[in-house]
Amino acid sequence: MGNYQAEIDELKRIIDKYSNIVFFGGAGVSTESGIPDFRSVDGLYHQQYDYPPETILSHTFYRRKPKEFFRFYRNKMLFLDAKPNAAHVKLAELEARGKLKAVITQNIDGLHQAAGSKTVLELHGSVLRNYCEKCGQFHDVQYILNSADVPKCEKCGGSVKPDVVLYEEGLDSRTMTDAMRFIRDAQVLIIGGTSLAVYPAAGLIDYFRGDNLVVINKAPTPRDSHADLLIQAPIGEVFSQL
Repeated sequence: MGNYQAEIDELKRIIDKYSNIVFFGGAGVSTESGIPDFRSVDGLYHQQYDYPPETILSHTFYRRKPKEFFRFYRNKMLFLDAKPNAAHVKLAELEARGKLKAVITQNIDGLHQAAGSKTVLELHGSVLRNYCEKCGQFHDVQYILNSADVPKCEKCGGSVKPDVVLYEEGLDSRTMTDAMRFIRDAQVLIIGGTSLAVYPAAGLIDYFRGDNLVVINKAPTPRDSHADLLIQAPIGEVFSQL
C-alpha cells in the first residue's frame, strides 16, 4: 500500500469545502468487490471462447449467435455474490450527507444502489434488469441465470435481452443528458476507477467547468495532466481512509 496521506488529506479538504460533488466511475470501482474488468482479460477467454469479449458483447453477435452470447454473459458478466466495497459505501454516505449529487457509472452491476446510493446514472445499463424484446415484460437476473441457452419470455415467448448497452448500441439519451447536466453544474468532479478509454461515456468529462477535477485510478488516464488532484491508487483503498 502506497503512502498517499497528503493526497487523501487534500481530498478530505475538498469534500469538506464543497457541496456539489459528482462522481464518475468505471470498472476499477468494482474490481475491489471481486468483479474482474473484462478488458484486462486473462488467457481463460481464449481457451473457452472462440471470439474476444468485445466481439461477443456486440449487438451483431447477440443477434447472430445468441446462444454463445448468453454462455459468455452468464459466465463472465454476472457476479451476483459481489458486495459493495469501501468506495461504494463512502459515496452513498457522501450523498446522504448532502455532499454528492450523483454517481455516474459505466458499471452494470448495481453495487452503487446496493450500497445505498439513490441518484445513480447507469450509462451502460444494468444486469439486474432484463426485458422481453417482444412484449416488454420485466425479468430479473435470476431468470437469466436459471434459463437454458437463450432466455425466452414466460408471457409471450419472445427473447429476453439484458438491459445492458452492447457494443454498436447507442447510450440512453436521457441518461446521457442528465449526466451532462450533473457534470456541467458540479463544483467538484471525482473520476475514479476508469481509464477513460470508452466513448461516448468518457467524453462526458468535457462538460466539467467546476473548481476541482480529482482523478483516482491505478493506471494513468488521458486526464491526469488536467487533474487538480491525482491519486494513483486503488479507489477502495483511498475511500476507506476518508
